[in-house]
Amino acid sequence: MYSMTGFGKGGFRADGLEVGVELKSVNNRYLDVSVKCPHILSPYEELIRGEIRKSISRGHVDVFIGITDKREKKRSFFVDFSAAQAYADAAAALRERFPAAADDLTLTFLLRMPDVLKPEEANEADGELIEALLEALKEALAALKQMRQKEGERLGQDLSSRMDTIARLREQISLRAPLVAQEYRKKLTERVTEFLGGKVDESRILTEAAVFADKCNIDEELTRLASHIAEFRKISQEDAVGRKLDFLVQEFNRECNTICSKSNDAAITKYALEMKNEIEKVREQIQNLE
Repeated sequence: MYSMTGFGKGGFRADGLEVGVELKSVNNRYLDVSVKCPHILSPYEELIRGEIRKSISRGHVDVFIGITDKREKKRSFFVDFSAAQAYADAAAALRERFPAAADDLTLTFLLRMPDVLKPEEANEADGELIEALLEALKEALAALKQMRQKEGERLGQDLSSRMDTIARLREQISLRAPLVAQEYRKKLTERVTEFLGGKVDESRILTEAAVFADKCNIDEELTRLASHIAEFRKISQEDAVGRKLDFLVQEFNRECNTICSKSNDAAITKYALEMKNEIEKVREQIQNLE
């Protein structure tokens, strides 16, 4: 069982190349990955998302990547001929305006002027950089998954405790349910006896009691609740449980609502309302699970 909330950090550092990756995940209905990285890694965003999909199936994940590249590499320069031409034209204009001034316009002079000679920035990531990125990402994913698992274990303990409470309330309802029809028959007999002065049609009493017992019978709902509780505990042993448990909790609510509407008994209604409260708390916690 994994939580959807967590943080992981990974890094790579060797031979002047540093890559840092930070991952932050929060709740989300589906898997949504947002990547913030230097422009040189933009073509590899889908590769990054693919690596994350291998480890995470649900949640919103923010990815932050930083690069420091101090490796010794072959450098190349770009000559801005338009800038050089502008300087040469300016020099020619000055020569015409001041013919007595010495003219020292040379290629070396032009190369020293701002914006004439520019270093060409690398526009593609090399294999070493990609390998470093994947290594840092792998480390960050491991840390994120470990944190999500730890938080998931805590949530699992809470859910297990609440499921114990739901099972206890179901048992109390199960013990109370058979007594409801008996008490109704007893009260009905007393009222009819009082109203008719002791003359009671026993067959009519039995018929009315049977009709009432059929209307308030909740055996099926209690059986399904027991099945849902067992299934909940079984699913909880898996890794990605959020969607399955979310659907199952809806079934819990359906059975509980039916019990409330059919019970016609204050004690059973009280237990069922307590159960609904626990089910709602379970539903809230499930929203945090992957």
